[in-house]
Amino acid sequence: MNSSIADYVVVGTGSSGAVLAARLSERSATEVIALEAGPEDKNQAVHIPAAFSKLFQTELDWNYLTTPQPELGDRQVFWPRGKMLGGSSSMNAMMWVRGFAADYDAWARAAGPGWSFANVVEYFRRIESVEDAAEPDEGRSGPLRISHQRSPRGWTEDFLAAAEHAGFKRERANLAQPEGFTQTMVCQKRGARWSTADAYLRPARKRSNLTVLTGAQATRIVFEGTRAVGVEYRREGQTHLVRARKEVVLCGGAINSPQLLQLSGVGDREELRRQGIPVVQHLPEVGRNLTDHLISLLGFAVESDTLFAAEKPLELVNYLTRRQGMLTSNVGEAYGFARSRPDLELPDLEIIFGPAPFYDEGIGVAPGHGVAIGPILLQPRSRGTVTLASADPMAKALVDPRYLSDPDGADRAALLAGLRIAHRIVSAEPLGSRIGRFLQPKREQPTIEETLEDALTWHSHTLYHPTSTCRMGTDTASVVTPDLKVRGLDGLRVADASVMPTIIRGHTHAPAVVIGEKAADLLR
Repeated sequence: MNSSIADYVVVGTGSSGAVLAARLSERSATEVIALEAGPEDKNQAVHIPAAFSKLFQTELDWNYLTTPQPELGDRQVFWPRGKMLGGSSSMNAMMWVRGFAADYDAWARAAGPGWSFANVVEYFRRIESVEDAAEPDEGRSGPLRISHQRSPRGWTEDFLAAAEHAGFKRERANLAQPEGFTQTMVCQKRGARWSTADAYLRPARKRSNLTVLTGAQATRIVFEGTRAVGVEYRREGQTHLVRARKEVVLCGGAINSPQLLQLSGVGDREELRRQGIPVVQHLPEVGRNLTDHLISLLGFAVESDTLFAAEKPLELVNYLTRRQGMLTSNVGEAYGFARSRPDLELPDLEIIFGPAPFYDEGIGVAPGHGVAIGPILLQPRSRGTVTLASADPMAKALVDPRYLSDPDGADRAALLAGLRIAHRIVSAEPLGSRIGRFLQPKREQPTIEETLEDALTWHSHTLYHPTSTCRMGTDTASVVTPDLKVRGLDGLRVADASVMPTIIRGHTHAPAVVIGEKAADLLR
């Protein structure tokens, strides 16, 4: 077996891992090796914003399917996850949505004051550089470029106007307590995607003390007693070992990090024994508490000016020569927050809008010009699991989000309320008189309520935000401690969306980058 050694071994180069590897390597005396299971991020569709769904179900996608979901017609829901440099930051919709200050303060109650909004907001200021915009914090020089849309469709302005006519207010993005609707801020530089691979990893790879290995899938954490001392990985058909003088840090995300822990003997002892895996540390919550944002989109036919025309030759020329036009769109061009019930202190729904026939997750042939609008359930009560299908490290984990499984039906009721809100907005002017028939669901039911129920059961899918399967906390049941150390073990931390104590009311890319930055500070 070939072997190498570094001070730190980082597993995964996504929204957190690319940040961590780059920051750790800023000290020239520190040697860092980062393992990435996927290839380089050279595919053109990675960098053209509107093309992200072209990456789904390719070699750049982990391409998961959930177990059948009883509350969604027993469907298996497709879960894309980025498998390349930048991870899912190279395949997401580039939405930069910080979330609510209250959510980070909830993290602080679970995992200590270092995770409060007052602390986390300092990381946002370190990370963000606002491009082409007069924002309150303009002038920051963070590595990420946070931009306004360069060429939003006219439908997006109509959606925001319709939301106002439906009783909601407009506001700028990323307030500490959002209460209204806004155009999306995006992770783009001059109209192209700006992933964590672009912002952090590419400049850092010029350093001689950072080695990034692509096509290197971690298969096992190597322990000496209860101390992690390295990682085995497969590359080009051979098994290799990289040893860590100081620490191993898992940044594989909410599926891959708990899977690698379980493969390495860290998890529920009974489940590990069933797979024939020797137990290193009994941590029953590894792979539990899986939380995700479920979205239910409605689609409506319109006459023109949607991303259905984005692949026309003129649009490609416009993009390549001027970085303008439809191909700069992130699809989810606007969103806003709403409450499913008036008695709620904070919004529990996000209503998202795309000037595109983005149905069936953008896979396949679109039916023609259309727009999409729908609610996202921001803090579901339902919890799922990530478990091993077998002890084979190359086998995909079993992903069971258990959507809408909460016993009192609150999640389903909230999403149905969100669908009613979405329909109310799309019925308001200037949208109401311009939209045509339903494109999703494909067949309108006798009543609008039945149509919304149909959309919920048969067309809901993930918004690609899995979290909390290695949750951090001060309680003894948590998987990692507030400093991200795996409980009961030495030399091993987790730093990615899996450590979030609870899911954020927003989008998970922004807090995942924060986790990477904070992990670097903790390690240094």
